[in-house]
Amino acid sequence: MAKDSSFDIVSEVDFSEVKNAVTLATKEIKTRYDFKGSISSITLDNEEIVLVSDDEYKLEQLKDVLISKLIQRNVSIKNIDYGKLEGASGGTVRQRTKLIQGIDKDLARDIIAIIKNSGVKVKTQIQDDQIRVTGKNRDDLQAIISAVRQAEMPIDIQFINYR
Repeated sequence: MAKDSSFDIVSEVDFSEVKNAVTLATKEIKTRYDFKGSISSITLDNEEIVLVSDDEYKLEQLKDVLISKLIQRNVSIKNIDYGKLEGASGGTVRQRTKLIQGIDKDLARDIIAIIKNSGVKVKTQIQDDQIRVTGKNRDDLQAIISAVRQAEMPIDIQFINYR
């Protein structure tokens, strides 16, 4: 009997690329004329990016610089969750942004519903923050990948461990 084929649906962020993007954004901020004399910084704190600037307008510019560097490093901006604006010391403003890792239970249910509605006979299983899809035919798995890619997801998803 033939062995079943499978793949995993995950949502991962490459932290080395995020670190590189933050470094590049920091270098650009130091050289840009509009940030001259301002207290603006971007730091990486565990799984959070902390943005600090003089006012909301400069903070928005800081976000634009960060987003452009993340896009250059092929990091999806869908996986960034901006926190609320808060006051910081010295009259500055701070915003913490979380990097979303993994697929939460609600989104996993939505993805499984998309898979079931596709009409392809495969088995799905939620494993912590990823989904394993198993089927007898590789063409069925390709159809599932296509169906999930066509659906509009709130976060960036990847397909790994295709066997």
